[in-house]
Amino acid sequence: MTPPKEPSFRLETRLVHEGNQRTPFGETSEALFLTQGFVYESAESAERRFLNEEPGYSYSRYSNPTIDAFEQRIAGLEGAEAARATASGMAAVTAAMVGQVQAGDHVVAARALFGSCRWVVEDFLPRFGVGCTLVDGTNLSQWREAVRPETKAFLLETPTNPSLEIVDIAAVAEIAHAAGATLTVDNVFATPLFQKPLALGADCVVYSATKHIDGQGRCLGGVILGSTEFIETKVQQFLRMTGPSISPFNAWVLLKGLETLPLRVERQTANAGYLADALHDHPKLGRLTYPGRPDHPQADLIRRQMSGASTMIALDVKGGKDDTFHFLNALRLIRISNNLGDAKSLVTHPATTTHQRFTPEQRAEMGITDGLVRLSVGLEHKDDLLEDLIQALERA
Repeated sequence: MTPPKEPSFRLETRLVHEGNQRTPFGETSEALFLTQGFVYESAESAERRFLNEEPGYSYSRYSNPTIDAFEQRIAGLEGAEAARATASGMAAVTAAMVGQVQAGDHVVAARALFGSCRWVVEDFLPRFGVGCTLVDGTNLSQWREAVRPETKAFLLETPTNPSLEIVDIAAVAEIAHAAGATLTVDNVFATPLFQKPLALGADCVVYSATKHIDGQGRCLGGVILGSTEFIETKVQQFLRMTGPSISPFNAWVLLKGLETLPLRVERQTANAGYLADALHDHPKLGRLTYPGRPDHPQADLIRRQMSGASTMIALDVKGGKDDTFHFLNALRLIRISNNLGDAKSLVTHPATTTHQRFTPEQRAEMGITDGLVRLSVGLEHKDDLLEDLIQALERA
């Protein structure tokens, strides 16, 4: 007799149930396997498990039931065949890039990257003989012109941190594949809900799960997603041997965070859209950039590539650094922090924090002025947030 077919549940349902492995105790919430290692019934069983001839676990640096549950659930959300969790978002980016290259290879990356991501490709990889070319991510000609015979990997983020530019994933993927290279996309700002890089042609997606996936300021984590072949040939051995592994406890926290991800992100995005519309013409702002507004310079691309806007707004306060600091210090509800995607609304001054190591000229290339503020919109009442922003702008 043919077993009944599993129902095809919708995304919100899968984020509550997918990857759940109940123990014989029948717990409602997923079990937390807070253990370093595992025992074997016999020496022969241990041998078979290390030869991958027997299913099971051997060491939590390699795999763990709680970590597996998180990986399965986030893979289902992303539409990926496989996922591997890491200790932080930067561990995910570093493992994804290092696992693809060796001495003599070449990487092409968008210039507008989170500061630590750019350090990996611009400073770290060249120490081991891997060349790097930085390009304007929105300029497809620059991607083509940067390709060399030894080019093996492309890297971009979109929307960009912190200026919220949009890079055409499908077009860049086509250029990468024509050159025999892979494309890795940092999808943090869009979240897995609003943008699907793998469906657009990317080979790998990375997240700082610290951001929206946790979304409540509790723990660090990262994740790498792609095809089974990509994960097994480019990522798995590097993670196993070098150990940037996530703790089972953090994986459990992130697993629970996925249950409420759609509710949180949808509310945060609605709040962000409300604030962007209300503040767009404020006289103290030289510019406001939000992917959900029709006046975004790349609104057509956003409609093609993203199914939703963002929880992030870029504000350019008139008057430079001094007036911007007055604005930041006058905020009463919104807090200054370098994190994002949190239930609490947070502001960052990139020029003096996340991107401070770059020269003024480099920051200008990335659209980062001394007045630029990155606003991560949270779950507070939208009018409380608006009133706080308005009173702080009036004091800038």
